Amino acid sequence: MLRRVLVSVAAATIAAAALAGELAGVTVPDSTTVGGQQLVLNGLGLRKKAIFSVYVGALYLPAKSSDAAAVIALEAPKRMEMHFVRDVGKDKIAEGWRDGFANNSAAKLPALQQRLDEFAAKWTDMAEGDMAAMTYVGGGVLKLEIKGSEVASFQGKEFADAVFACWLGSTPPSADLKNGLLGK
Repeated sequence: MLRRVLVSVAAATIAAAALAGELAGVTVPDSTTVGGQQLVLNGLGLRKKAIFSVYVGALYLPAKSSDAAAVIALEAPKRMEMHFVRDVGKDKIAEGWRDGFANNSAAKLPALQQRLDEFAAKWTDMAEGDMAAMTYVGGGVLKLEIKGSEVASFQGKEFADAVFACWLGSTPPSADLKNGLLGK
């Protein structure tokens, strides 16, 4: 009887591990639901700044894809989670967003600047263990969730594309982060 229990526990543990992604001590589920649609974990990537690990990114899509341009342009629900593995101040986070937009959406920046400023202003200091998510729900709406609470919605598919381009565009924070998110 004890052996059956131990085998069952071991099988459940293995199954749970198979249903999750793990990177740098952060474990995320293999899927999530957005607006009634199930999204699958496309990939995980580690954002590093110099020698420091900053956050684990988890990208969720309706179906796996390694095509960055297609993911950015996708007119369907998608979600990017940032699981912080160190404390980061809101000013540094805002600076990162501004750099990401300048590096990947420079031509569109004049039209997006006001929304970028509003988006950057919504961030708070993030501590190790905190999570933020940017969820494109479709119809040109991007929702920002910080520490488990939705803090704002932003209109415009072009703005949502620019947010996702910060990781998947031609000049991401690192090639390793981009490749990890794309499941490469």
